[in-house]
Amino acid sequence: MTTSEREQNSTDVVVIGGGIGGVSLGYELASDRRVTLLERESTLAFHTTGRSAALFLETYGNNAIRALTTASRAFLVDPPDYVRSELLAPRPLLQFAATGRGDALEAMYADVSRLTPDAQLVSPTDARTLFPPLRPELIDCALYEPHSMEVDVHALHQGFVRGLRDRGGRVRTGAGVTRIARVDGLWHVHTTDGAVHTAPLVVDAAGAWADVVGALAGADPIGLVPMRRSVFMVAAPEDLDTAKLATLSDIDEKFYIKPEGAQLLCSPADETPTEPSDARPDELEIARAFDDIAEATTLTARRVRSSWAGLRSFVPDRTPVVGFDPAVEGFFWCAGQGGYGIQTCAALARVGAAIVRGEPLPADVTERGLRAGDLAPHRFG
Repeated sequence: MTTSEREQNSTDVVVIGGGIGGVSLGYELASDRRVTLLERESTLAFHTTGRSAALFLETYGNNAIRALTTASRAFLVDPPDYVRSELLAPRPLLQFAATGRGDALEAMYADVSRLTPDAQLVSPTDARTLFPPLRPELIDCALYEPHSMEVDVHALHQGFVRGLRDRGGRVRTGAGVTRIARVDGLWHVHTTDGAVHTAPLVVDAAGAWADVVGALAGADPIGLVPMRRSVFMVAAPEDLDTAKLATLSDIDEKFYIKPEGAQLLCSPADETPTEPSDARPDELEIARAFDDIAEATTLTARRVRSSWAGLRSFVPDRTPVVGFDPAVEGFFWCAGQGGYGIQTCAALARVGAAIVRGEPLPADVTERGLRAGDLAPHRFG
């Protein structure tokens, strides 16, 4: 490698992973640092981000997730100029409790209403008004979230990429990491395209591969488990008006149904542990979802128009891992977003950047009860 090539590949931060976690944190850090983002695939967001069901749900996830989600709303509602597109479109959410599960849904409502005061409990009859195919005689009650949204994932992701580049950040695709070594206070990150990138800080935002990348740097695993989720499309009944139809979900996550024009995006909400991979849909889980949907609703279509799968990666407490590794100098984790990465990314990137800089977490996040220790890698020790 020539001297000019070494200088070109010298940076302040190497971010590994081009999904929503990597590009959003890379963007935030690029305001005062030179950032190089490396992606192993030929295109960014090839795996989980590009396969997201694209919903913004403030009642979804644990307390930490809900804090990050609600703190992300302002960005998504009124995005900065570099996004160049509206990101949200109305799509209410209706979560129902099957017979015998009403107490669980009422407890959930009591828990989420602090951060989502417009969420409301509705009767089985009212639930059917919001989602006409639902069988009201089979449910105890439902939770209606009128201000949930659909997210334009591509526009959001590309907005962060554009913002990162506008701030001088560099993006390298087809640059899988093969070796990471720390020498004299600098990381040397070797990639499949033959380059070596040097920086004092490495951010591991490699999604399902985060523990693999961590091992290359000598870090102990955080216990990340990639879980496959299958998704499929069916035709909507001709007499069903999907324009303002709510997304439907069972609180026990047996399935969910999201209107997509003249089609319905459906999922068995499966979480099958798997190795990091290019995920493929599980036909048995899809068959199960058809049965569960037919039991809870009058929807009977069984012809799959298309199907795909993505990986949702979780650590044991299902909360993201964002922070410096306790034992490996200059190694920063940004992993374990599970299925919440799209709706939490705006706040989580600001949180990650604050931790990198040694600054207090943003006030709008701490006001919602989140602390840096809730995300810290050493919380499992």
